[in-house]
Amino acid sequence: MSSKRLVFLTIPGLRRKDLQRMPNLQKLSGSVSTIEHAFPCVTWPSQANLLTGKSATEHGVVANGFYWREERKVEMWTAWNEVIQQPQIWDLLKDKGLTSAAWFPMLSKGCGADYVCMPAPIHKPDGSEDLWCYTKPQEFYGELLEKYDHFPLKHFWGPLANIKSSQWIADSAIECAKKFQPDFFYVYLPHLDYAAQKFGPDSEQADQAVIDLDALIGEFVQRMNEALDRPAWMVHSEYVITEVDHVSYPNRVLRDAGLLAVCESESDQGKEQLDFENSAAWALVDHQFSHVFVKENDPIIAAEVANLFADVDGIDQVLTGADRGALDHERSGDVVLVSAPNSWQAYYWWQDDSLSPSFATTVDIHRKPGYDPVELCFDMATMSVPLDATLIKGSHGVPQEPGTDEGVLVCSDASLVSAERLSEAQVFESVMRFFSG
Repeated sequence: MSSKRLVFLTIPGLRRKDLQRMPNLQKLSGSVSTIEHAFPCVTWPSQANLLTGKSATEHGVVANGFYWREERKVEMWTAWNEVIQQPQIWDLLKDKGLTSAAWFPMLSKGCGADYVCMPAPIHKPDGSEDLWCYTKPQEFYGELLEKYDHFPLKHFWGPLANIKSSQWIADSAIECAKKFQPDFFYVYLPHLDYAAQKFGPDSEQADQAVIDLDALIGEFVQRMNEALDRPAWMVHSEYVITEVDHVSYPNRVLRDAGLLAVCESESDQGKEQLDFENSAAWALVDHQFSHVFVKENDPIIAAEVANLFADVDGIDQVLTGADRGALDHERSGDVVLVSAPNSWQAYYWWQDDSLSPSFATTVDIHRKPGYDPVELCFDMATMSVPLDATLIKGSHGVPQEPGTDEGVLVCSDASLVSAERLSEAQVFESVMRFFSG
């Protein structure tokens, strides 16, 4: 059994300049390196990059969801760990006789870590939810429930998202550390994600989120140091959120071109539903990029789609075939659309808001065929999500240019890193090197 322990903390939206307002995090900084995030810079691919040291081309996590072509089914935010097609840090450490904990990385259900906690609510037919978590061991959630109540899912995403979810994650991680003493502990704290998207990354609200998270980190580090006898620390930016003032609508463009088909839903009072079976092409959008899936992978239609978006405002790159780079994978769309840095992409396909599906105005991350940050802007007066994508002021997905507000890796020990600029693969290598000594 190793006496060396490492806490690996991932924080979406953390920028180098944020450290100026984070004195508690600065106390950990034996070194600070710049992170060169790989495209696409969104949660699932970024976490899979870190955990495998590979790109999406190899691990197969191409977005925050998947379109399973044979089933004509979109799966957003519910996949299990088996979708990652490469060994992960916990698998490799287990071969060394070391233990790992996975606290809230999004694809951790069923993963090889010894100890796991991940929200997995049961959605009832009436729309209500049983608030529970997938934990390993399974009975451990009962212990957490007794001490901290249910995981506050309503504060993890949506209009009520706030630091209470990160606080619960931190508190429950401490309980895991005390009881199980894992050698490697991955902890995801999401708090900087919310205000930066809703109000902009340099807004007063985003600045306050940085200050609030630093206070939480200060307490968390102190308690974790006591629980694990002063482990080493690595704090990693998952991605950086940039200011946006433009939104594009790929599905509306495809519909206007006669490539996207809709159908009326009898169960949804005649509202327009996206018709996967009869669409020649449609787009699964995810922040600043989208996968356009072409019927039967028809190369002629793919070429038509690529030409269609060549001059669409807000679309900076149109990628096909091997030019898709890290997204050159069978799970990817035949065409990948990449936004300009100041723009993002909304999933809307309807031209008349009165015909939008009922889920469009609700907080429903599973039925929408794409990511919808406008859920953060839920209108309490109407009790609905507004159909106004221009409300969003921050987004991510496109890698940062050198010299801009790039992400960082903060290490308690300078010997843990090998360079001032690191790729996600090099961060993975640093973790493995820590346990090889």
